Amino acid sequence: MIAATVARPSRKIPPGLWIGGVLLALLVAAALLAPWISPYDPTKMGVGKRLLAPGTQYVFGTDEFGRDLFSRVLAGARLSLGIGVVAVCTGLALGGAIGLLAAFSGQFLRSALLRVIDVLYSFPDTLIALSLVAFLGPGITNATLAIAISLIPFYARVTYGLAAAESARPYIEAAKLAGIGHARLVRVHVMPNIAQSLIVMGTLGFSSAILSAAGLSFLGLGVQPPSPEWGAILSSGRNYISKAPWILIFPGLAIVFAVMALNLVGDSLRDLVDPRQKGRR
Repeated sequence: MIAATVARPSRKIPPGLWIGGVLLALLVAAALLAPWISPYDPTKMGVGKRLLAPGTQYVFGTDEFGRDLFSRVLAGARLSLGIGVVAVCTGLALGGAIGLLAAFSGQFLRSALLRVIDVLYSFPDTLIALSLVAFLGPGITNATLAIAISLIPFYARVTYGLAAAESARPYIEAAKLAGIGHARLVRVHVMPNIAQSLIVMGTLGFSSAILSAAGLSFLGLGVQPPSPEWGAILSSGRNYISKAPWILIFPGLAIVFAVMALNLVGDSLRDLVDPRQKGRR
């Protein structure tokens, strides 16, 4: 007897996931190890002469106060990634709860929630964050809260779409007929099936949160000096763009590095979770 074997299709890991994963791992490692690998205190002034060009002693040069720029960029990774993680997790939790509530509520509440979400979603998230920080006042806590709130409409809309599509499946209808309540239905059946897509959306939103944090700090509404956040470093160095361009180049490259790594990981994960999305962007 000849045994027939059926080959199961395997999903090939995209190269972008490998590249983005390595870049992101390096970024996270630099952020976590910053206190030990930074050659100088990132906030200490006068460790070197003002506006020194990059060299062997000061790899990224020094800023207008004689602070080591390499140490400040490393410390900025901790701040930027920390703001991104807190903002995305908070926005995803609140937006996801609103989206699930809209998907499994009555017609009136669903319509009201969706109309509010649609109105907020029509505004850029950076504009929402900017308005909230202008109202709440500058600072790292208010900036993180503002970015989290600005992400809520996006995650609410995504969660509602995923949950509504999942709730239309036959097994959900059967579970409803069996008398299973909405809370248990969401916890046991819906959330496990949409969790992958929400994680992918969270990864993609991470880069937006980092850009928003940098933008707010650049405008003086986010992290305040002397904290070494990337946007704040850019803001303080813009007056020296002709004399000391490295003050803008290195934190700018750090932002590009982080956003590119997160987008590569997010796009690759999206292609793995739903290959039909590939090529639609």
